[in-house]
Amino acid sequence: MRTTIALPTRDRARSHVFLRDGLGLDTPGEPAEDGVPEPLRATLSDSCEVMMIPTGGFKWVTGQLGDEQMDAATLPAPESPKQCLVTIELGSRDEVEARYAAAMALGRGMIEPESAPWGEYRAVVADPDGHLWQLTAH
Repeated sequence: MRTTIALPTRDRARSHVFLRDGLGLDTPGEPAEDGVPEPLRATLSDSCEVMMIPTGGFKWVTGQLGDEQMDAATLPAPESPKQCLVTIELGSRDEVEARYAAAMALGRGMIEPESAPWGEYRAVVADPDGHLWQLTAH
């Protein structure tokens, strides 16, 4: 079984760079005319991936409207509460700090690297669309 998490994006190229260079994720696929793999997917594990769907098609894919376009105002603002937190488990504190620093250059830090009360070392960063990514190490 394979699991795909779909998230809307305003800018495929910017999301691609964040996923690949900021989070260090593999983004497989043949490049489309814009140079970004189509569909834009990032591998989280052997059985899980995240797919970034352009806002113009996200509501269409989810059956929320017909051929209308989803404009940027329809997405939650980056500062608003989120309903999804994607967690990536890394091998060490050093990896959490390195990935956080790389992601910060392309996104926005939400929680600096810290020891969480439940025992993990973690950091949280928001991607350019405001989706939250938690980087953890045991």
